[in-house]
Amino acid sequence: MSGYKKGGTSRSKANEDFMEKQGFVSKVHRKKPHLKLMLQHIQKSNAGKSVIRSRVEHVFADQKSQMGLFVRTIGITRATMRIGLANIVYNMRRFLFLERISTAA
Repeated sequence: MSGYKKGGTSRSKANEDFMEKQGFVSKVHRKKPHLKLMLQHIQKSNAGKSVIRSRVEHVFADQKSQMGLFVRTIGITRATMRIGLANIVYNMRRFLFLERISTAA
């Protein structure tokens, strides 16, 4: 097994050291020990990370499927602009959806 989990994230020693040196806090799930129960505090930590991940991944999935977002530009500035515009469009569509729900209720 390559050590990678679904989604391409890995909690390797090298990745954890890199994150620590850069001043970041790792948000990658901890794996359950083989043939053992997972500790309660690790389960709660993983659950909290899953909530955040599901909210974030929903936005990216919508941008990819509904908007057909595929960033293939020359330069980071153009890529940043394209992603920023996609975010604005997503937020506007989400706002209109929520407005329709609130007026119908």
